[in-house]
Amino acid sequence: MNPNVKPHTDAWVSFTYGSFLIAASLVAVGVYLLPIDMWMKGYLTMGVVMLVQSCVTLTKTVRDMHESSRLMNRLEDAKTERFLMEATKAI
Repeated sequence: MNPNVKPHTDAWVSFTYGSFLIAASLVAVGVYLLPIDMWMKGYLTMGVVMLVQSCVTLTKTVRDMHESSRLMNRLEDAKTERFLMEATKAI
């Protein structure tokens, strides 16, 4: 684990979970109260569920790509440092 990364506070984690639950509840109530047929409500519900799933997948993919680039940069820095150390020893 990277010692420079600070973990989120409990308050922030609670806020994010609470925000998600409130937003999901409001959308569910809104779809339920719409004056439309049940099959239309089902279609809207499936769309919302797939949108949330896609957002989670996209967020994870972007974070994974960022993390892998950071690891690659650290590996490149370590290789460069090793090369410079060997070059200074040879002089």
